[in-house]
Amino acid sequence: MDHLPRGAAAALLGLSLALLGTGVAQAAPPAPTAVPSAAETARVRLELPPPTGSYAVGRDTLHLVDRSRPDPWVPEAGARELMVSVYYPARPGGGRTAPYMTAAEARAFLDDRGLTDVVSARTLSGTRTHARPAATPARGKFPLVVLSPGFTVNRSTLTLLAEELAGQGYVVAAVDHAYESVGTAFPGGRLLNCVACEKISPGGYGVVPRGRAEDVSFLLDRLLADRRPAWRHARLIDPTRIGMAGHSIGGASAATTMAGDERIRAGANMDGSFMEPVPAEGLGGRPFMMLGTGDDDPSWIRDWPLLDGWKRWIVVTGAGHFTFTDVPVLGDQLGLLPPEEPLSGKRSQEITRAYVTAFFDLHLKGVDRKLLDGPTAEHPEVVFRTEG
Repeated sequence: MDHLPRGAAAALLGLSLALLGTGVAQAAPPAPTAVPSAAETARVRLELPPPTGSYAVGRDTLHLVDRSRPDPWVPEAGARELMVSVYYPARPGGGRTAPYMTAAEARAFLDDRGLTDVVSARTLSGTRTHARPAATPARGKFPLVVLSPGFTVNRSTLTLLAEELAGQGYVVAAVDHAYESVGTAFPGGRLLNCVACEKISPGGYGVVPRGRAEDVSFLLDRLLADRRPAWRHARLIDPTRIGMAGHSIGGASAATTMAGDERIRAGANMDGSFMEPVPAEGLGGRPFMMLGTGDDDPSWIRDWPLLDGWKRWIVVTGAGHFTFTDVPVLGDQLGLLPPEEPLSGKRSQEITRAYVTAFFDLHLKGVDRKLLDGPTAEHPEVVFRTEG
């Protein structure tokens, strides 16, 4: 599996960019035989697959400021800031759907990966989603799942998973950590870029999950506050049923956050190296799932025995580092996945949504769908490992 690859999105799309991880360049996968032109991709209307649950999906956006600590990357900027997309079960209704990302965010994403001549910012930012802004919430109390994205990419890359979980009856808080993506829009017309990319020394990525753990604990404090919670529909959240998942270093951050915050009952790591090791004393017997590629990541081998509760190590045959995000779904629609890519965008999202949802259903709802018991004919790509 890749370790925080700065060019991984482009690599998954089949473009010849080096993947950067712990300071070592890795070979990019083969390029597609014919890269579409910008004119061709401009005719494509990108769309995420609809959620499969019984609820409609609403979305709100929060800007949170933690005045108790300065930003770790840009102290002179003042207090630590977060942008959060909150997805939630909603009542059915019409109206416009929420934007995928801003044009400025899309431009930064594409420029960083050398894709500006292939895909326009308008095409990417115009991706059709299924959540409706300010939709009327459904009645009831729901578990909360926090999602943390990979290094250099923003929270929009986890939209299809967030919408799926919300449609299945979860409140989902997808978090952008300031200065850790190549472009995230903040209030006041600010586009914060990846200052962290320039400040982290080789081998020093452990500071990222430690900082994200503080971010998530602050987020939970604000969402669960007795007086004046940060979100107007905070009453929907069941504070006794909280989970966290993430992609790449966002997934590794789930374990680090659990180690310091007992409110999180279950965690899932989607192809992220444990830059901050799992504590020797484990995670207090709480469940944890690792969902990744077939590569033998040394940190997974090292930390697997330390996971002291219910656990699964699931390998998806043919998966790439960004399989567990929106990237292969959009790449397929643009004709950018190379013929050699064994796992299609359709299968990527089907597997990701099925296994992550099954994990949280089991541990936050007490619903056992048996999917996590072992291999199934429905998902022949999925392999269960029992040891490092």
